[in-house]
Amino acid sequence: MTGINKWITHLTKNNVSILPLVVFRIIFGILMFFSTLRFILKGWVNDLYEVPTYFFTYYGFDWVSPLPNPFMYVLFLLLLIACIFIIFGLFYRVNTVLFFIIFTYIELIDKTNYLNHYYFISLISLLLILIPANSYFSLDAYFGICKRKKTIQAWQINIIKLQIGLVYFFAGISKLNYHWLLEAQPLINWLKHQSDFPVIGKLFLYDFTAYLFSWVSAIFDIFIFFLLIDKRSRLISYFVAFVFHIMTAIMFPIGVFPYVMIASTLIFFNDNFHKKIIDFIYKYSLLKSRKLIEEKTNYQTKTNSILNVFLIGFFTLQLFLPIRFMLYPGKLFWTEQGYRFSWRVMLIEKAGYSQFYIHEPKMDRKMLIQNRDYLTPQQEKMMSTQPDMILQYAHFLSKTFKDSCLVETNGEIIKMGRNPKITADITVSLFNKGSRKFIDSEKNLSEIKRGFGNKEWILDYEAVSYTHSPSPRD
Repeated sequence: MTGINKWITHLTKNNVSILPLVVFRIIFGILMFFSTLRFILKGWVNDLYEVPTYFFTYYGFDWVSPLPNPFMYVLFLLLLIACIFIIFGLFYRVNTVLFFIIFTYIELIDKTNYLNHYYFISLISLLLILIPANSYFSLDAYFGICKRKKTIQAWQINIIKLQIGLVYFFAGISKLNYHWLLEAQPLINWLKHQSDFPVIGKLFLYDFTAYLFSWVSAIFDIFIFFLLIDKRSRLISYFVAFVFHIMTAIMFPIGVFPYVMIASTLIFFNDNFHKKIIDFIYKYSLLKSRKLIEEKTNYQTKTNSILNVFLIGFFTLQLFLPIRFMLYPGKLFWTEQGYRFSWRVMLIEKAGYSQFYIHEPKMDRKMLIQNRDYLTPQQEKMMSTQPDMILQYAHFLSKTFKDSCLVETNGEIIKMGRNPKITADITVSLFNKGSRKFIDSEKNLSEIKRGFGNKEWILDYEAVSYTHSPSPRD
């Protein structure tokens, strides 16, 4: 038991250099600044938060909605300002809180836009609130806003390392499935579109390359965390990670996630490495005061019981979310129950085509709903393969037509009633293997409650046969 206590003390209470945390703060702020600026310049604020008239909110967060024009741009401007303040460590605590709240709020508006790296950024920014990344080489320390110190307790760095490790580990574990390892899906389809890649592009035309990439990437994700924490393998493993993420960034449109992981994993390097980075920044900084980098006094940081409980709960949740899919029956990639927030990166190729119908109450006649009247093309694309979004959209349609009257061409007036019946014909193709009927088309979706329970109205993947769905252009 003594050995375990020593190990826990080493990972949590031992004093360690603050430099890795300082460098992490600066790099995080820089990455977030340019990522936010890119988001604005590409017009995505308008496309994702102003053009849509309906938003797929997360269950329990239906109260979240975008601000009216131009206040969404104001929020993104505040994000840019917060990033600058984080970089320089000025009013750090206020700005990390501001960044976390605004960034997470924006991501909660519409799950159409969910990406793993957005989720990762929210988690990291939350952890940054809890640790004193501004206590050295910062304007807060320079102006005496916070106590300056060169050492901190080990847990304040190790919680960042642990979060990064969980991302890699569960990304690797999630690849241990039949489609990824034994079919090389979806890489076997995707790589063939990358044959113009410099030098090795022609190799992507062979199935063997897809299988090699599938197995190597699974092994890489599972073991990279353990290799990074071992100083003997750290340099070579980081080089492999760097090459891996750069190739991924070039070949696939997955945003800034590869660059975030490349930058984040620098925190595993030793103090001397980060000291060189700090010295380099100081050499070319405008503030040439030694007060930025010199301090003889160190302060002990004590954790309180509330913080301990929070961190235990936080990481328990991070361990649970990736494995919660086991609570649901059926094929995960088909039902997607427990799929989000589980670090399943680039594992699925799925396309769907959906037709929704509203039924009149007397004779159960149905009318086709034009999805484009309510959804953007991207929203329709994402909704057509994700059951929780399908159900949410059906509820929206029922509410939209509540107590409405429709007039037929013959003059007949049809009253839709207080809870119009909504059904849907949806076909989905998984890994480009042909379309199959996705849900029970007889189910009245407006009567089914949203929630985390099993969605029994999703048809079993193995039980349904291939269909030939009409083209979306028809």
